Amino acid sequence: MAIAPEEEHPQKAIGWAARDQSGILSPFRFSRRATGDQDVTFKVLYCGICHTDLHSAKNEWGNSIYPLVPGHEIAGIVTEVGSKVQKFKPGDKVGVGCLVGSCRSCDNCRNDLENYCPKMILTYSSTYYDGTITYGGYSDIMVVDEQFVIQIPESIPLDYAAPLLCAGITVYSPMKYFGLDKPGIHVGVNGLGGLGHIAVKFAKAFGTKVTVISTSLNKKDEAIGRLGADSFLVSRDPDQMQAAIGTMDGIIDTVSAFHALSPLISLLKTNGKLVMVGVPDKPLELEIFPLIVGRKMVGGSAIGSLKETQEMIDFAAKHGVKPEIEVIPIDYVNTAMERLLKSAVRYRFVIDIGNTLKAE
Repeated sequence: MAIAPEEEHPQKAIGWAARDQSGILSPFRFSRRATGDQDVTFKVLYCGICHTDLHSAKNEWGNSIYPLVPGHEIAGIVTEVGSKVQKFKPGDKVGVGCLVGSCRSCDNCRNDLENYCPKMILTYSSTYYDGTITYGGYSDIMVVDEQFVIQIPESIPLDYAAPLLCAGITVYSPMKYFGLDKPGIHVGVNGLGGLGHIAVKFAKAFGTKVTVISTSLNKKDEAIGRLGADSFLVSRDPDQMQAAIGTMDGIIDTVSAFHALSPLISLLKTNGKLVMVGVPDKPLELEIFPLIVGRKMVGGSAIGSLKETQEMIDFAAKHGVKPEIEVIPIDYVNTAMERLLKSAVRYRFVIDIGNTLKAE
């Protein structure tokens, strides 16, 4: 693999990286490229922790490149722009999500679907155009082509903006594409974690009726009282599930653990849609007959394009949609990963990079 010469990467950077499949993160020194003509360089102030970061740090999907600096929910302030940059200037509030590059020539790229480009370049643990490895937002600076940078509205604090750049767009995009954004329709949200809680907030902002589906009653008061859901359904309660059969226009399934799909499909009306955004670690069983007799569908969705991500964050600013966050220092990150594994966070960790990531 070709590695760009050091003079092309003169910007010294610090971050936290995993070195092996233990997933343990520790301080790491590296360098970023010089600010190119079309690049935006920004100081990272906050970075959300996504479940993908945990999977990647431990190489659970088998494609991690070490050393690995995670982080694709990145928010900060522009410090420098290239001579040909048109959309940004120093001092702007900006963010970067899951992508920092794509081929820009395939059908997906030409139709504002870079997130489905077969040659997309991920924000970390991916190979950039120059042959170098991409490093994510658990670091002090980022250098990103302006086409992959999001303008963050002034009304959204950067710590709240960060999780929107992955968790937010991951649920917003399928709601828009599959027509689950229409006022008055009934949307189910399966799972109330980092994705699920923000799905509830977007669904309510769209004007839909929202039911949270969960395996236990523990989160009912929070789902309805704090997040604004209209109702709560315990999936392990056969009486509740029976009463809800055929009542939902669509379900956003955020659960990443193995679970049964048939009970969820039974909740859908005719023409209903079950949309998968969680990633279980083993295949799920799918019965075809209930799909046929109800003209129902099971689909999937992955993040969103740059255009749609900008649309999402502008919508969030207009409607006051903000994630529930717990801000942590960088040296707490390994403990945060352990808690994330146990779902012991309400509902998204955000690392205070600006105040706690210091050169050793």
